Amino acid sequence: MLFNSSLFVVAFLPLFLAAFALSGWWFGPRAALSVLLLSSLIFYGWWKPIFLPLLIGSIIGNYLWVRLMRRTSRRKPWLIAGLAANLALLGWFKYAGLFAATGASLFGARPPDLGIILPLGISFFTFQQIMYLVDSYRDETPACGFIDYACFVGFFAHLLAGPIVRPREIIPQFARHTGRIRYDDLIAGIEIFLLGLAKKLVLADSLARFADPGFRAAAAGHQLSLVEAWVALLAYGAQIYFDFSGYSDMAIGLARMIGIRFPLNFRSPYQARDISDFWRRWNITLSGFLRDYLYIPLGGNRHGEVRRNANLMITMLLGGFWHGAAWSFLAWGGLHGFYLIIHQQWRRFGAPMNARLAQAITLIAVLVAWVPFRAESIHASWIMLRGLTGAGGVELPDLIVKALPFLRHIATPVAVLPYLGAARTMSVVQSAALLVLAWGIILIAPDIHSLRVRGRNAALIAGFAFTAQALFFAPFARPFIYFQF
Repeated sequence: MLFNSSLFVVAFLPLFLAAFALSGWWFGPRAALSVLLLSSLIFYGWWKPIFLPLLIGSIIGNYLWVRLMRRTSRRKPWLIAGLAANLALLGWFKYAGLFAATGASLFGARPPDLGIILPLGISFFTFQQIMYLVDSYRDETPACGFIDYACFVGFFAHLLAGPIVRPREIIPQFARHTGRIRYDDLIAGIEIFLLGLAKKLVLADSLARFADPGFRAAAAGHQLSLVEAWVALLAYGAQIYFDFSGYSDMAIGLARMIGIRFPLNFRSPYQARDISDFWRRWNITLSGFLRDYLYIPLGGNRHGEVRRNANLMITMLLGGFWHGAAWSFLAWGGLHGFYLIIHQQWRRFGAPMNARLAQAITLIAVLVAWVPFRAESIHASWIMLRGLTGAGGVELPDLIVKALPFLRHIATPVAVLPYLGAARTMSVVQSAALLVLAWGIILIAPDIHSLRVRGRNAALIAGFAFTAQALFFAPFARPFIYFQF
């Protein structure tokens, strides 16, 4: 079930809110949280009920394991065993197929079909439970009841794609919840949810019509021209921003409706001044997880420059590999590790740089790194990168060449570029206007979910009317990009 589907918006969500409020009013907070947990299991099992035992078993197993660990004086073996079990489960479902196929190809054999289906959200609920294990080992999170813990892991608002919330931030909120829904929280949550829904339906899904054809052509081995490659990349850079930040907004809004405060996950990341600043703004909860549970335990910057650079690279490689079982994700993580190392060296030895120039260089570097992230293979990434440099030819729509005749000397005019997918149904001017609008919002405006809406009732009515058209008249509900991770 998708947040951006009519089934969720007009059926599941209203029924959940009504059941949560009524059970809290009649039977108290524990009953309300029980409704939340049951609703979350229904939400998760809607896709494939066969994976419900996996989620339930993981929650029960980790909760009992931590209770046993807290009772012993020798906690470290329990921690290591708990981490190993969680990572082994994640590794089997997410990476066994990749390693089996890679091993088979090295020996010239046919890749085996292991028949593994990746359970939705396994990366996210595994990370949640790893945090609880580690924080309990460190005595940084209080003991809690099973319902509070199960809601912390399984709450449908963040179960499938985050944000990754800390146990000490969220579990106490469930523990002290009154079971009531406050009017101000409900209205604020609806505002944030609608703004996120608009990001997804109106912007991200429209931009996908530009990004998909170009990357699909590269995957098929077709060369892309300079304009085709850059349009596809700029469209994807904006698409993934609005898609994932829109999802995060909806998750934050859903939690807020029942009085739970999730942390901010985006803060205008494409306005970052440098690559370190980008990672303080993009997917903030994942960045914090990688820093606190991987980079710092590896040694952080405490053991000299060489060790720090190695720790940065290891952290980003593993962060990239966490995103997906493909070597191209490892390449994406490696690029960001390389960027961070270069940034550290520049801070030590480089001259001060103009702020606007630094922001532009950072943005271009991030966009280039999106190529292996989005491309279906390393070979497709190479084709896309060739197109970005003009090695695949320089072609421009005939309309632009007619308006600017001097371009005829450096570019080939064509009626419609083959892989500008949206140009088949939209004029070049309309297509360009959509890209300019999207990037204008990204580079100039603050993140939409950080704005406070004035004239609340009018905003709600306008927001609902604005998104209802896209929600009910879209040909299908396009899944969120991060659902595949």
